[in-house]
Amino acid sequence: MIIIILLASIGNLEERSYQPTYSSKKPQSITEYIVGIHPLHNPQRLIAVYAPILDTINSQIPEVQFKLEASRNYEAFEAKLYAGHFAFAMPNPYQTIQSLKHGYRVFGKMGDDEVFRGIILVRKDSGIDKVTDLKGKAVSYPAATALAATMMPQYYLHTHGIDVNHDIENRYVGSQESSIMSVLRGHVAAGATWPVPWKAFCTEHPDMAAQLVVKWETQPLPNNGWVVREDIPAPIVEKFAQLLFSLHENPSGKTLLAQLPISKFEPATAETYRPVRDFLEKFSKTVRKIEY
Repeated sequence: MIIIILLASIGNLEERSYQPTYSSKKPQSITEYIVGIHPLHNPQRLIAVYAPILDTINSQIPEVQFKLEASRNYEAFEAKLYAGHFAFAMPNPYQTIQSLKHGYRVFGKMGDDEVFRGIILVRKDSGIDKVTDLKGKAVSYPAATALAATMMPQYYLHTHGIDVNHDIENRYVGSQESSIMSVLRGHVAAGATWPVPWKAFCTEHPDMAAQLVVKWETQPLPNNGWVVREDIPAPIVEKFAQLLFSLHENPSGKTLLAQLPISKFEPATAETYRPVRDFLEKFSKTVRKIEY
């Protein structure tokens, strides 16, 4: 019995410590740079759509290796980002701003800012018509620190007659897909996400998506950022950025971007995210206190 208990404990520990990774095969003697993408998808889908992009970059920068690492949830991603674990990372805009306090600088971002907005889903048979119909009900979000899929929808609810801290039950369910499924299964009256994972869900599960409707959407903000740790050599950053920003200029790159789906990545600086700072200040003063 003791041996069985010990083996079970070891299995549980291994499951808790599991972190999905992906890398191309290169000699082990070269420098390795870990690349982190915030959990805008579940780990399996995130690796499926972003690993081919790193494959392309790895093929063009043979002197180093870039290894993609997915995180189980927002909390795990943020712990690694703020500890400087990633050499390169694509955080959400809130995390992008926070990363500047932890040894990173902004060098790029996702394009298509018009899609970086929150959307709030309800079941078509829910009977929910106006925002105040949510009073006394539960609403799902991926994580408290998700910007487009949590903070922006919460601010929308706040400005349309809902006291987010008292009128509804806020459920942070860990991922975009989980927030969508919580609505579908009737666990919550409404669920927040953003257009990119919603579009992917509609493509992969059209029958289930047909049971839901985008009831409300927010105004947009600058899209997810690309940051790099300040100790990474400038020539490596320049090569990585050049390849990333030119993907949309050739057919194979466009195909990779279509899987995300976005039209391009583009250069950016910390100043690009000033509108996000302004939003966070307003949100923290009126909805709930956050660090920014």
